[in-house]
Amino acid sequence: MAKTAFIFPGQGAQYVGMAKDFYDKFEECRAIIDEADELMDFDLKHIMFDENELINKTEYTQAAMLAAECCILKAVEMKGIKADITAGLSLGEYASLVACGTLSFADAMKLVRKRGMYMENEVPAGKGTMAAVIALDANIIDDICAKITEETGKVVSAANYNCPGQIVISGYRESVEMADPMLKEAGAKMVSMLNVSGPFHSPMLKGAGDKLAVELAGATINKPVIPYINNVAAEVVTEADGIKETLEKQVYSPVRWQQTMEKMLADGVDTFYEIGPGKTLAGFMKRIDRSKKVISINTVEDLEALA
Repeated sequence: MAKTAFIFPGQGAQYVGMAKDFYDKFEECRAIIDEADELMDFDLKHIMFDENELINKTEYTQAAMLAAECCILKAVEMKGIKADITAGLSLGEYASLVACGTLSFADAMKLVRKRGMYMENEVPAGKGTMAAVIALDANIIDDICAKITEETGKVVSAANYNCPGQIVISGYRESVEMADPMLKEAGAKMVSMLNVSGPFHSPMLKGAGDKLAVELAGATINKPVIPYINNVAAEVVTEADGIKETLEKQVYSPVRWQQTMEKMLADGVDTFYEIGPGKTLAGFMKRIDRSKKVISINTVEDLEALA
């Protein structure tokens, strides 16, 4: 039997004005953003809806993205669309935890606010970075990263297995820069430095994970109503046990997105709803399995276009 999945994008897809049309049109969606705004110690609505630079600063981006995704999720659910399984990329994992009933929206917002702050502040600006490696086998990338880490003592490792031909590496700036010519020599079509404020999903963020663990200890984790797939191991999760530990590890471990999608495909999912800003995940799916349908819901127009 065909199955449906809700998938949620991660940091990088944000833009000023995201979810504003849902906020304006649906009272229930407005209530979500208003609640999120109340929970934050900064003006969330200003960052989401008014021209500003702070939307791209990790400590604000993550809360803004989660609020937008849960706002749009509300409208999708109101349209009567249901999922059999869910997952989210990095920050998007928190929206998937709300979607499957594991975390309350309020707890997810509070956790993500802290997560963004800890990730932003763990490594001094400029010390770490990330780069996307295009068209090179994962094993070759892992080997080159391991060699540099061993030789320099400064870690660089895979951070995101996004889709065939696109892997992101993360770590000390000099190690990432050293990897660039080696990866190209090994056959990478392109190595592109990312405009990020830190070496996310790398062991350099272990301290941020430790701090987040303290916050997670106080959160209520419920048994998922529908299964979700975690980032750390690309495992299907149906019980509450162990979720806190994987969320702590998620901060400094690679995101196994390609493996997550392959698991859903093997499980019979044939329709994916990408809920939130942008169409990044639809782009990845084209590289994983071009025959599968990804419906990106970013605006009210997208939602109204559905039959």
